[in-house]
Amino acid sequence: MTSCYRRITIGPTAMNIPVQPLKSRHPVEIPLFPRCSYNNIQFSFGISLRPRNFRRVQAVRPEGRSEGGDNAEKVRPGPGRCFYSVEDRTVEVEKGEKNRTVEVVLAAAMTVVFGVGNRVLYKLALVPLKRYPFFLAQLATFGYVVVYFSVMHLRYHAGIVTDEMLSMPKAPFLGVGLLEALATVTGMAAGAILSGASITIFSQTFLVWQILLSIIFLGRRYRVNHLLGCFLVAVGVIITVASGSSTGHSLKEAGIFWSLMMIISFLLQAAGTVLKEVIFLDGAERLKGGSVDLFVVNSFGSAFQALFIGILLPFFPKLCGIPFSQLANYLKDGAACFLNIAGTLSSGCDGAPLLPLLFVIVNIGFNISLLHLLKISSAVVSSLASTFSVPIAVYIFTLPLPYLGVASPLPTGFVAGAIILVIGLLIYAWSPSSSSSALPSPPPN
Repeated sequence: MTSCYRRITIGPTAMNIPVQPLKSRHPVEIPLFPRCSYNNIQFSFGISLRPRNFRRVQAVRPEGRSEGGDNAEKVRPGPGRCFYSVEDRTVEVEKGEKNRTVEVVLAAAMTVVFGVGNRVLYKLALVPLKRYPFFLAQLATFGYVVVYFSVMHLRYHAGIVTDEMLSMPKAPFLGVGLLEALATVTGMAAGAILSGASITIFSQTFLVWQILLSIIFLGRRYRVNHLLGCFLVAVGVIITVASGSSTGHSLKEAGIFWSLMMIISFLLQAAGTVLKEVIFLDGAERLKGGSVDLFVVNSFGSAFQALFIGILLPFFPKLCGIPFSQLANYLKDGAACFLNIAGTLSSGCDGAPLLPLLFVIVNIGFNISLLHLLKISSAVVSSLASTFSVPIAVYIFTLPLPYLGVASPLPTGFVAGAIILVIGLLIYAWSPSSSSSALPSPPPN
C-alpha cells in the first residue's frame, strides 16, 4: 500500500509540488476547513474517510516572494504549515503544537519550583530582617532595576534585544509600573493588619480578577471546564491554608476596610499582569511576528515601579509604621543588619546577608519564569502555576528548616485542600471534544 505527499505553494507563482512516498497504514480524516488556532485553542471541522491510499497535503505560503516584481514589497509569511493526516479517528498533532505544549508544561513546572523557593526564602529572609521588612522590599525592588537593565544591556549587544523593541511606546510600561507600585502600597498597608491566612484567602481573588480583565480587555472566552478548574484551585488553596486557623476571627478584627484594601491590591496586580500580556501581543504585531524580549518588559516595568515608589516614599513608610523623619535611620539600621556588621545594630541578624540575598536571587528568577510563562501561554495559566506553589510551601514549612525553630503543624484540611486543588488543575487542563468546545471569541477590533 502506497501513499503520496504533496507540498503546494500558494501564491501568484507557479506551484512547486514535490512528491515523496510515505509509509502509512492508517485511515485519514480530511477536514472540510483548515485547522484554525486562536488564543491557543485548536479547532477544526471535518469528516473521516478510510481509503486504502491517502495523501498528505501541506499548504505553505511562499516566504519572501513579492507580488509585483523584484522591487515590490515582499509578502509577509502566512500562517504555519497545516498537516492533514490522521490515525484511526485521531487527528495527528503537529510537531510544533507538541513542542509548544511541552514548553508550556516545563515553564509551568519551573514557575512552581521558583514559586515555592520564593515563599520559603522570603520567610527565611525575614528571620534576620524581621524588624526591617520595608528595607527588604526596597532592596528587592531597586535590585530588579540594576539586574534587569544589566542583562538587557548584554542581550542588546548580543543582538537579542533590538532597536525596534527599545523604541516601543513607553506608556504601557508606565502603566505597569504605576499599577505595581500602587499594588505594593495597598498590599503592605493591608498586610500589616491582616493575618497570613487571611492574605492567602484574599490572594485567590487575583485569579478571578485576571479572568474578568482578560474577558473585558482581551476578548477572551473561557470554557466551562476552565472556569470550574480555576474555582476549585482557589477553593483548594483556601481550605489548605485556612483550615484549623482563626481566620474568621482575624477577618472580624481587621474590619471590612482593610479586607477591601487587600482585594484592591490584588486587582491592581492582576491589571498589571494583563497589561503585560497586552504588551506582548502589541509587540508581536509591531515586530511583524516577533516577540518582545522578557528583559525589556521587566526592565522598563521595574524602573517605572521604582520611580513611583520613590514619589510615594513620603507616604509609604507611614503604612509600615515608620515616620518619615525616621526613615533615614531606619534604612541605615536595615543596611547594617543586612550586612551583618558587628555591633549593637546587627544583634539578632544571624543569617544575613546570605538569606536575604538568596531570597532576592530566587525572587528575580521567579518573576522571570512567571513572565516567560505569561508570554507563551496566558495570564490565567501563569496565575495557576503560582497558586499551585502555595500548598507545597505550606507543607515545606512543616519540615525542620534552619533559623525557623519549631516546625509549623500541618493544617487539618491540608490533604482535602490539596486533592481539590489537583482536581481543579486537571479539570482546567482537560480538553473536551471539538463538538462540545466553546468557539474562541473573535479578535478585538
